[in-house]
Formats: sequence, C-alpha cells, structure tokens
Amino acid sequence: MTNQSKKLSCIDCAAKACKTGESEKYPEFCLTKNMEPELLQGALDCYDEEENRRIMVNAANVESEFYGKMTRVEETVEFAKRIGAKKIGIATCMGLLEEAKVFTKILRKNGFEVFGICCKADAVPKVQIGIEAKCENSGKNMCNPILQAKMLNAEHTDLNIAIGLCVGHDSLFYKYSDALVTTLVAKDRVTGHNPCAVLYNINSYYKDLLKDKEPSNS
Repeated sequence: MTNQSKKLSCIDCAAKACKTGESEKYPEFCLTKNMEPELLQGALDCYDEEENRRIMVNAANVESEFYGKMTRVEETVEFAKRIGAKKIGIATCMGLLEEAKVFTKILRKNGFEVFGICCKADAVPKVQIGIEAKCENSGKNMCNPILQAKMLNAEHTDLNIAIGLCVGHDSLFYKYSDALVTTLVAKDRVTGHNPCAVLYNINSYYKDLLKDKEPSNS
C-alpha cells in the first residue's frame, strides 16, 4: 500500500486532541471529527446494557484511583473485586505455569476461587488436527486454547485471565470464552514478556523492522 492510497486513522495522528476535546486541533482525517453519528450512538447505547456499564464504570474507577500507583497484577485483582467476581479462570501457557501459580496464590489470598488450565492439558499431538510435523520443533503436542476456554466455561468462571498465550492462540481463547477476559501477560520469549521493548528500541536494535520489504511472490 502506498502512502497516497492508505487510509489515515488514529495511528497516524500526532495531535491527541480527542483526550481534551480541543476540536481546533483535530487533523482533517480525524476519526472524532468525521465520526458517523449512528456509529457513535450505537456504541454509546451499548453502555446502557447493565453488564457493559458495570464493567466500564469499575474499570474507570480502578484507573482513576490507582493510575501509576498499582501494577497490572494489583489492578487486575482490584478490578475482579469491584465487578463482584468470585471464581477466576486462568488460561496459561505451560511455559508460564510457575508465574501463574504465583498469581493464583495472590488471588486466593484475596478470597477468590481459582481454576486454571494450561495450554497443553489435552496432550493432543499437533499432527492430529492437521498441523504439519515440521512444527514439532517447538513441541510435539498442540496448544489448545479452545479447550481452555470451554473448560473454563464449564467451570462457570466469572472472569478469565490469560497468561502468556501464544499469538493467535490468545485470539481463539477470547473468541470462545463465555466470561470476560483480561490479559495479565503478553508472552514474548525474546524480551522477557515485554513486547514494548521492541517499540522502545525501534531506532536502534530493531531498526531493521522498518526497512522496506521485498514484495512477496505468494
């Protein structure tokens, strides 16, 4: 896609004026400035639904009271309390099972019932569902995020927390989870689970990511 043909959006904006409502600073392509009224109203109407309003209000309160004061671990515990969650589901990568155990201890100390399932719990070979054998270089058995979601659904969890699910596997877990999902850890084996490290170092160690790529033949 050329610079001339790309559709500009918030990711191309430097003004950030929607945070304060300073409309005179909105760029011509500003989504706020050009928002379809029906689309906006349709989104706002969703907050009239009891669950959506409850989630949004409690999330806002946690942000307001603890912004820059609490870690994400602490904010997650506080959010779970405020929405009245009693039973917490954990969907974890096996590689982060020890971290999930520590987090479980914290949750239980705060009075929550916790049920967790790791990604390899089924022990089903990758080839059984059509994954090529070459992918066994990262392990013989498949991750099963859909099973993780379905098992937590069967446990009737109030809130599910994803810990280190692989890219794409997390998407399927979100898709099939009945309960709300929040992510505690975004797995990145190279950066110690800090994906932003790449973005912070884009002008140095990871500058090659911004090089023009050769067109694909596929």
